[in-house]
Amino acid sequence: MVGIVMFVVALGMLLFGFPVAFTFGGVALAFGVWAEGAEIFAFMPFRIQSIMENTVLMAVPLFVFMGIVLQKTQLAEQLLEAMGRLFGGVRGGLAISTILVGALLAASTGVVGASVVAMGLISLPVMLKYKYDKALACGTICASGTLGQIIPPSIILIILGDVLGIPVGDLFKAAVGPGLMLIGAYIVFVLAIAFLKPEKAPSIPLDEDAGGKVQQVFTALKAIVPPLALIVVVLGSIFTGIATPTESSALGGVGALLLAAIYGQLNWKVVMDSAEETVKVTAMVFAILLGATAFSMAFTYTGGDYLVEEWLLDLPGEKWGFLILSMLVIMILGFFIDFVEISFIIVPILAPVAEALGISMLWFAILIAMNLQSSFLTPPFGFSLFYLKGVSPPEVRTMDIYRGVVPYIVIQAVVLISVLLLPAFYGLA
Repeated sequence: MVGIVMFVVALGMLLFGFPVAFTFGGVALAFGVWAEGAEIFAFMPFRIQSIMENTVLMAVPLFVFMGIVLQKTQLAEQLLEAMGRLFGGVRGGLAISTILVGALLAASTGVVGASVVAMGLISLPVMLKYKYDKALACGTICASGTLGQIIPPSIILIILGDVLGIPVGDLFKAAVGPGLMLIGAYIVFVLAIAFLKPEKAPSIPLDEDAGGKVQQVFTALKAIVPPLALIVVVLGSIFTGIATPTESSALGGVGALLLAAIYGQLNWKVVMDSAEETVKVTAMVFAILLGATAFSMAFTYTGGDYLVEEWLLDLPGEKWGFLILSMLVIMILGFFIDFVEISFIIVPILAPVAEALGISMLWFAILIAMNLQSSFLTPPFGFSLFYLKGVSPPEVRTMDIYRGVVPYIVIQAVVLISVLLLPAFYGLA
């Protein structure tokens, strides 16, 4: 039972706010030395070397760099303005344009915080000006900003590919269907609200200064084509087999710099600031990975993995009992801890059981990714909620944001259930 106690202690320390990497590493050191002696960590240097030589994980800093460079351009502003003019005349048009922009930002930047903040600063004031329901506006922005967790190129898919031993390119292809389904479900929800309660999502008058409809379409295309070209280059090179995900991430980094130049934002300061932020994010991810590696070693050597595996294999319903329980556990943990910790600690515990039960690891990975996306929206520690609250006007209360994300959490749960019950429909069977 030492491994189980170790896990509970680590989770308790995380809930009290201790740093993630040091919590996992410290708890592993204390329990490992106490239970097995210092020799338990004799192979730790070799594991660290293996992590640092992992070419799959090399894509993480490169995709992060791509996203941060694009964050510093006027990409989000131009997309939101163009889409707003294009769809503004439709009931709920501003919310629909926010969802579409969120999807484009997800596929080109993948930085959740940047997407939510950008749309909160630009889109939220406009929606409030035209009397949109505050909860609907806030929920739409938060949900759209988190699409970067499932739409490739996604950092979480790269991490899951490494943890589960699945080619990242296959994961990217498999995530496209569920991602598009989620976008479609969001748009259907907004249209339904606009139809049933028009006062919550009104249309906005045509901006005469923006020119005619043809001019607005042309302006929108000018804003959409550059990031779309980057998406085609990055994902297209992976899907066609021209480049590996790591190689395509390098293409994405160069493409982001070219887009910054097109938008007139490329200078030495942008490059240095982007590189510095990339180092910070990458160091955080790898520090957690090292702490999680020590934790998994101690957990395994103390027999915790056998205990958990035996218990999970004895669940009623076998495969379905395991899938339902694991999804519930990940969803509940997502209320309190980040997707990186869940990916490095919980997923390696569940993966051997999934393999033993004959579950497709590709299907299992997409289920986990869909589930982890919800962790950005679920109160009390959903990061998207904090990002939006930090940039929202004073009249927007925290409760407005909480009320707004609830329907989108339900939508995510419904799409997750559809992926669980209909894997063949998404090409995952």
